Parts: sequence; structure tokens; C-alpha cells
Amino acid sequence: MESTPVPLASVAVCVVTHDCEADVEPLLRSLAALEHPRLELIVVDSGSTDGTASRLRSAAIALPFVFEEAGENIGFAAGMNRALGLTAADWILALNADARPEPNFLSLLLARAARHPDLAVGAVTGRLRRPARPGEPPRLDACGMYLTMSWRHHDRGSEAIDGGAFREPGRVFGSTGAALLLRRAALDDVAVGGHIFAEEFHSYREDAELAFRLRERGWEILYEPAAGAEHRRVNTPRRRRAMPPHVNYHSLKNRYLLRAYHQGPANFVLTFLPTLLRDLAALAWVLLRERGSLAVYGWLWRHRREILARRRALRARRSAPQRDVDRWFWTRSLPL
Repeated sequence: MESTPVPLASVAVCVVTHDCEADVEPLLRSLAALEHPRLELIVVDSGSTDGTASRLRSAAIALPFVFEEAGENIGFAAGMNRALGLTAADWILALNADARPEPNFLSLLLARAARHPDLAVGAVTGRLRRPARPGEPPRLDACGMYLTMSWRHHDRGSEAIDGGAFREPGRVFGSTGAALLLRRAALDDVAVGGHIFAEEFHSYREDAELAFRLRERGWEILYEPAAGAEHRRVNTPRRRRAMPPHVNYHSLKNRYLLRAYHQGPANFVLTFLPTLLRDLAALAWVLLRERGSLAVYGWLWRHRREILARRRALRARRSAPQRDVDRWFWTRSLPL
């Protein structure tokens, strides 16, 4: 008897744009080259003040295309939620406008997920590189995400020379949202209050917060080194002084929210000293160099009830043992 063929998974590429006019054409060219027949493009423009929206409205796009303008800068998380509401695809390729996936990027990520039917694969990420610079060796951007004992989250291999490291597939804590394939069933499973991305994470750390929720519900996040993409990356810790004040404000705010939502009692004890030292250093930095971010502490106090209510809702929905999440504070990757 012949077996029934498995339907090819549908994929929606979801992009949130904001003042990235120069990226529109290169992005669309890279998407047109992706090797997957069931593909659609959803773009939400988050209040661009340059020519981004007009370029997208007039672009000739071969893919099924939906474009929505938010009218104001609603942030990546809210913009991505709008994009997700416009598609029923099986998989979501979350992509930054400054990311350039290689033609086989998507097919390799899907193949990696399909190779592990024994795992509840919620997301798959690839090997992201920085654009080449004349006279410099190629450098990595991200090969998955890892956590530290001070509750920092970093991209594996960030800014390292692209040599022989990170060549093995594996399980990672999470991934940057710059180029990340997400299973729609997993996103719906971890949604809270109808929102998949936490919209209070306006700019920065929304990808780490989503990774916590996926992990707390037992979903796996895989790394496929053969799937390559280029990512220019604008926001880095080294450029903090050059970043707009509102971005630094949200970065600091979201750092506290991440812990308030996801830190358990045992983890509090385990990481107490490193996180205390980091908190003191952050406060000193704000007082001495970044006084515009002082308002974060007032915001956290005013919203303490909503923060605690969300924490209770998240903890009530956990299905994975706490130890399965906590081990990522001292584990950078696990083999498949």
C-alpha cells in the first residue's frame, strides 16, 4: 500500500520594519531566492518616518504579500503580534529587515526540525554572520543564545572570527529574533492573554522572554549550523552610548521584567550574588552616565501589580520542571 504524502509545511516570513528604507530592496531579493514553494510574506511597518513604507507599497513582490502600517512606532513585539494575526501558516520565519538568509536557509531549518520527531521542536535557528568588512576576517553574529549566572543573555559566538567553532547541531536555550524559525503550534501554546510576544518588551529582549516561555512549556529550540544568514545588527552592548535614549530605557526595563516573570525561588538563591552585582553596576551606570533611564525604576514600581499578575499567570502555566529551565544558566548547548 502506498503511503499518503505528508503535506508541505506552509511558512510565513514575518518582518517588522522601522526606518529601514535602504534594507527593503536587499531584503526582498533575499526572500525571493528562498527555496520553499509554500511561502508568504507579512510586513508590518512600525511608524517609519523615511521611505520604508512607500517602498514596500510599490515593491514588485512575487510572493503572496500582506502589508500593514501601524501608523506609529509600536515596537517589534507588538508589530510581530500584528503580523502573526495576519497568517495561519504552520511555521513563522521571524526576520529583521537587516537579515539576509541564504537560499537554503529555510529548507535546512525545516529539515532539522523534521529530523527529530521525538522532540517537541518549537523553534530552529541557524548560523548568523556579520557582513564582511574589507581587510577583516569574517565574524559570527549569533549561533543560538545562552544565559549567564547574572541573568544576561548572549548570542553564542557573537563577534568571534568565523572559523571552525559552532559547527555541530544541537539544542540551545534560545535565539535572536533576527532570523528565527518558529512553529506556530508552539507560539499559540505559549501565548498569554492572546499575545505571543510580550508587548511591554517594546525594544530588546523580547526574543529571550519568548525563549523562557517556550522552555517552561517543554518546547525545544534547535541550532542548525548549515543554515546561514547575514545579519548586520545595529544594537550591541558596545554601542550603548550611541543608541537612542528610548532603546536604552527599554533595554534596562526589560532586563528587570525578564527576571520578574521567570526567576524561581531556587534560581534566586543560586544567582543572587551575580545578579546583585550586576544590578548595582546598572544603577551606578544610570546615575552617572544614563540618567534618562532613571525613569525605569518608577515605571517598575507603578506597574508592580501588573508585573506580579503576569508572573503568576506564567508560573501557573509551566509544564516543564524548573530544573530543566535552570540548567541553561550553566549550559551553553546540549547535543542532539
